Amino acid sequence: MNYSKKFIALGGVVAITFLIKYNTIFAGYEQIGQFRGGDLEAETWNPLIASSVNDNLLSVVIDNKQYTNEEYSFFMDDNLNIMVPVSILRDALNCSAHVYDGNRLLVEKHASEMEFVKNEYTATVNGEEEEIVSPFIQKDDQFYVSLNDLSTYLDYNYSWDMQENQALASDNSVNTAVVPSRYDLRERGRVAKVRDQGSYGTCWSFAALGAMESVLLPEESAQYSVDHMTLSNNFGVDPYEGGDYTMGMAYLAAWEGPVYEKDDPYGDNQTRSDLEPVKHVQEMQIIDGKDYEKIKEAVFKYGGVQTSIYNALRSSQTYSPYFDKKTNSYCYIGTEKPNHDVVIVGWDDDYPKENFSMDLEADGAFICQNSWGENFGDDGFFYISYYDTNIGTHNVVYTGIESTDNYDHIYQSDLCGWRGQLGYNKESMYGANIYTAEGAESVVAAGFYATAKDSQYELYVVRQFQDKSSFSNMIPVASGKLSNAGYYTIKFNQGISVGAGERYAVVLHIITPNSVHPMAIEYVADEDSANVILDDGESYISSNGDKWENINTVKEANLCIKAFSNNQ
Repeated sequence: MNYSKKFIALGGVVAITFLIKYNTIFAGYEQIGQFRGGDLEAETWNPLIASSVNDNLLSVVIDNKQYTNEEYSFFMDDNLNIMVPVSILRDALNCSAHVYDGNRLLVEKHASEMEFVKNEYTATVNGEEEEIVSPFIQKDDQFYVSLNDLSTYLDYNYSWDMQENQALASDNSVNTAVVPSRYDLRERGRVAKVRDQGSYGTCWSFAALGAMESVLLPEESAQYSVDHMTLSNNFGVDPYEGGDYTMGMAYLAAWEGPVYEKDDPYGDNQTRSDLEPVKHVQEMQIIDGKDYEKIKEAVFKYGGVQTSIYNALRSSQTYSPYFDKKTNSYCYIGTEKPNHDVVIVGWDDDYPKENFSMDLEADGAFICQNSWGENFGDDGFFYISYYDTNIGTHNVVYTGIESTDNYDHIYQSDLCGWRGQLGYNKESMYGANIYTAEGAESVVAAGFYATAKDSQYELYVVRQFQDKSSFSNMIPVASGKLSNAGYYTIKFNQGISVGAGERYAVVLHIITPNSVHPMAIEYVADEDSANVILDDGESYISSNGDKWENINTVKEANLCIKAFSNNQ
């Protein structure tokens, strides 16, 4: 007896339901079995399976971290493979993953390279062409790639748990370095254009924005205004005087920029106050303490990393005993503090120590981009030895560059950002900023600084804030741990609705190991921060979350805690 396609399809649904219930569908779905005497072809059977999987809560567990399709738009395709968005790969698989020209995906980890071309069933793996089970695709303005294919060639164990509707992937290469011994962003088209700061002390701005531009490449090419960052911040520092990375972080965290270079060109010592930011920077990680492996991983995964050195040169034309012009190699060993910012764009563990003008212990150097034009070094780039006194001491990587439609409102009182720290001589403390809603809104996220690595946090919201007694009504909204110091935006587990004119509190409980002052504050710390406004906020602090006091009874300062909301 012959069955119609409709009847077969209906029968397939029944079969799937039965098999899912009793967990009898074989792992991987490699073969199609018989159903009541009729052969179900893969083109009929597979879409039914995929539809059943996608209609339920689908989760992916990668190295014990769970992702669900409620938050991320992965799905099972008609080849019965889990397709994951490229946007999560860098963090989920701890790898480099970038899309070129909207058509080609390059994934790198260890010394392995995988190159996918959109809609093709082959991939180039370490120079060899290999067949893959599902092609790299674009769907609804997102790029997707098969987790099964990635697992095969990146040395992951992959399995499918039918009962849990869950894909699992675990890294087998736990003792293998994530990054290769040599890496150069220039070879991958992921460095910003070399620029020239001229006679101004604006290296910190060039380094910050150059690192940002590198992080966005190759998917997005942009050039941001150094003049705007230098002149349109809240520090009032003359562009000849210089600055530091914390000033750039404050400018970006406050949504004062960035703006495009074409709208505020460099070098005229003028700026425009009418420009709106073209990106919202929501996360900036700080890597301290010459942790070279973490610096390399940041360059590898994200892009250029801003760092500080002591610069004994004054221009591309001056001489220094620490710089070898023949090899474009620099190394300073001494007690001088950093006075110049550059961008780390790569490294070479085997770069010869003989290329430096002094006797060094061993080989190895970072590849750095300067802001002295293409006439300096190797078309604007040079090598800095691993043994340089200052390289790698303080580093910033811009890991959260988002579009400007991510939130409708930012509430803040710390326009100069992290200028100092406050605490009760112990690792933990509570802090709260009070804000007044401009309209009917949902408070959905908070921004704050982790002042050291491995900080733990808990976030709360207090509605209808009246006075200190209101803190007894704290609503928990988020918690977690942060590996690095830096500025972070944490999304709430649930939005908190507030009405127009309603006062509410965003509460941060921060625990920072080995710290006695864990809370970042804005205050008048020096001449650079003389313009800090201290009457634009209302802040409270507590040792234990029970007894609270206004911060101004302890220190004239603002807490660095921001709130983000969307209109309802």
